[in-house]
Amino acid sequence: MNEKIYRNFLEIKTIDSLIEASPPQKKCSIDLANPNDFQINKFFYKNVGKKHKWTDRLAWTETDWINYTSNTKVETYILKVQGDLAGYFETIFHLNLQEIEIAYFGLLEEYHNKKLGGHLLSFAIKRSFQKKNLKRVWVHTCTLDHKNALKNYLARGMKIYKKEIFEI
Repeated sequence: MNEKIYRNFLEIKTIDSLIEASPPQKKCSIDLANPNDFQINKFFYKNVGKKHKWTDRLAWTETDWINYTSNTKVETYILKVQGDLAGYFETIFHLNLQEIEIAYFGLLEEYHNKKLGGHLLSFAIKRSFQKKNLKRVWVHTCTLDHKNALKNYLARGMKIYKKEIFEI
């Protein structure tokens, strides 16, 4: 049986368009991961993605993961809540286009619905716009992602610039 999936591509073109989320009540930190620690990317990809049918990287070898995380265009940030791993995002800097793609973004299930997603996304957008001459930050999300994903992107000031429908 085929399932129709609706995908939205969103962008934000200036830091002035960011509608920043309120900081969470709990003590948290967001830090750049060691670029060569592919295990953290793999951990979050598998654990965040398992409910959302993230499958493209499941066949990756350790070499694939190492090559990806070692790429100087890729950055991974880790959200910790009171010292515990809670979420992450990966960005890819497309130098030729002067834009940053938020490639993967998510929270571990036990941290859903705690007002952390807006905080993490606000940080991702602010951090991205620290690059000089950046034209935009973009992301795509679909109906397989968390039910609040699209709402979060829109609430932070991102705008839909493209939609598509596909079947799986």
